[in-house]
Amino acid sequence: MFAVSEACVAEKFDSDSGVVTEEKKQTKLKRPRMYRVLVHNDDYTTREFVVDILVGVFHHNESRAAEIMLHVHHNGAGIAGVFTREVAETKIAIVDRLAREREYPLHLSMEPDEENEDD
Repeated sequence: MFAVSEACVAEKFDSDSGVVTEEKKQTKLKRPRMYRVLVHNDDYTTREFVVDILVGVFHHNESRAAEIMLHVHHNGAGIAGVFTREVAETKIAIVDRLAREREYPLHLSMEPDEENEDD
């Protein structure tokens, strides 16, 4: 006969066909944590530039971008979008570069989006 090792615990021996099969455990994938990208109001960045970045970088249509810009203007901050960490960081870096090229002090930040947590 043969010895059964601990590594073979998950294996089944099909006596009819003489084949050893291994049962694979089902692993449930967890959704990545999502982050809100926030646009912060300042006294120098033009409204047109904010709308341009909301359309060009965050892919909002013109009317939605204008709504977000006005929300930022009246409330101090607003959500540009919700993304995975890497995408949020990339979009912030792109906007930061575009704002600095035009000498605007526009500030974006990111925070965890608790609404999308599945924990």
